[in-house]
Amino acid sequence: MFDVTGVPERRRHPDDRRLRAAWLGMLAYGPEAIAVGACALVLHGVAGLAIRLQPQVALPAGRHLAPRDGMGVRRFDGFGTTRWGGRVIATIDDALVQALPELPRNEAVAVVDSALNRRLIDVGRLERVRSRLRGRRGAAGVDAWWGLVDGRSESPLETEARLTCVDAGMPPDELQVEINDAAGRFVARGDLGWRLRGGRWLLAEVDGKEIHDAPQALYGDRERQNRLLTTGEVDLLRFIRADFRTTLTSTVGAHLARDRSAARRPVADARINAGKRASSTARRLNDPAVATNGGIGTVPGREACTSNRWGG
Repeated sequence: MFDVTGVPERRRHPDDRRLRAAWLGMLAYGPEAIAVGACALVLHGVAGLAIRLQPQVALPAGRHLAPRDGMGVRRFDGFGTTRWGGRVIATIDDALVQALPELPRNEAVAVVDSALNRRLIDVGRLERVRSRLRGRRGAAGVDAWWGLVDGRSESPLETEARLTCVDAGMPPDELQVEINDAAGRFVARGDLGWRLRGGRWLLAEVDGKEIHDAPQALYGDRERQNRLLTTGEVDLLRFIRADFRTTLTSTVGAHLARDRSAARRPVADARINAGKRASSTARRLNDPAVATNGGIGTVPGREACTSNRWGG
């Protein structure tokens, strides 16, 4: 088997690298080889898996062959299969059962978010996947993060940003927050949203390099941002993946703290303030020094007001 593309591995698009890994195992072990686990998920179109993916296959009847060249042959109990691109791969339900116990938390949550968001599996089937996972090696770790799954996340980057905020104790109140203008017309959606006082929102946008670096996307992002800010209902923050471990949580936290501080600050009663000003004025009017020096008690064309009468 030869790679004739001539493109170095590190320069390939991440999706191409994942697909290549999924195909390598099937090609290396012959026409009977079945893509399983994470490799099958890639072929089903699930996002969120690591770029460096180990080629993994299973063989009919549980046959085993020695691994070679970094590729693995797995022996899973009976599982469902489907045809894809002229080959046989594990169904998405079975591929999730095979892969999830072996994935780190953020990657696993991103994978399940993606499968739900892309409608590759529904909530009912996903619950059956969870039931099948119980008792398997690594299943305890799955239970620990299962409650973090949210199919509204539209990309693995959004999932990672959300989990970073969850770990910092500031989970978003909503995902895909819809903002309307004063007339009730839809303006745009924000990736992550926190409620602020007065019905306003703090929105965090997550920018992916492949999508948002394109010139047309940059123009669209600018127009969308301007429309959001023009509503007066939004504070908008934007982040890239490099910010997740540096400024994401500190910036969001600072905005939320400022909003809480403003909410706690007492609003002065106008009547109390007016009364204080009137009392102060009265004291000054009764002060001889003020009257003598032509202060507040002096009326043009009259003598200065004394402590016990008006001049006249």
